[in-house]
Amino acid sequence: MKYKKHVFICTNQKDAPKKSCGVERGGALVDAFKASLKEKGLLSEIRAQKTGCLDVCAFGPGMVVYPEGVFYGNVQLSDVEEIVESHLIGDKAVERLVIG
Repeated sequence: MKYKKHVFICTNQKDAPKKSCGVERGGALVDAFKASLKEKGLLSEIRAQKTGCLDVCAFGPGMVVYPEGVFYGNVQLSDVEEIVESHLIGDKAVERLVIG
């Protein structure tokens, strides 16, 4: 396997009234995860990237971490470092953000 972990962050754009992860800072989350992983020298082990709809719109912005398949919802920019440190590095999901 090329990456130890893979983070997919929804950046899908949907028309109202559905919540749209792309509008709700999905792109900014992708940038924040990439910056954090780069700063920690983890880009060769962990990949963060944008994705289309993850079908968790009501909980958006949503993301999923593989290989565990842990879905996170209502992720804020202020949550990025906690997810990186706790889950991506420490292998412990951030339970308060887990959905599904």
